[in-house]
Amino acid sequence: MHSKPSGTTAPAGPDPAQDVREQAIVLTHVLALEPEHRTILALARALDAEPGDLRRPDAVERAVRDLTSVGLLEIASGEVHPTPAARRFLEIVESGV
Repeated sequence: MHSKPSGTTAPAGPDPAQDVREQAIVLTHVLALEPEHRTILALARALDAEPGDLRRPDAVERAVRDLTSVGLLEIASGEVHPTPAARRFLEIVESGV
């Protein structure tokens, strides 16, 4: 016996490409703010000003969590900071080598 579709769709699973894109947006923004630091909420508000970049309401929080888990961001005193590894990577990229 087959049931008819109800017209609703199940939430889509994780989209790795979208996750990486959102992480790139957040990391780039945090590095550009250096030496200024912001809370996750302040980052979300700032990035929300650019429509279409972050499509999920929890995108900034997820990106910060994922970037923290791999050692590119850290949270201290409630503010998000790039790690020395992230700063060094930026120096390498900007060197044009």
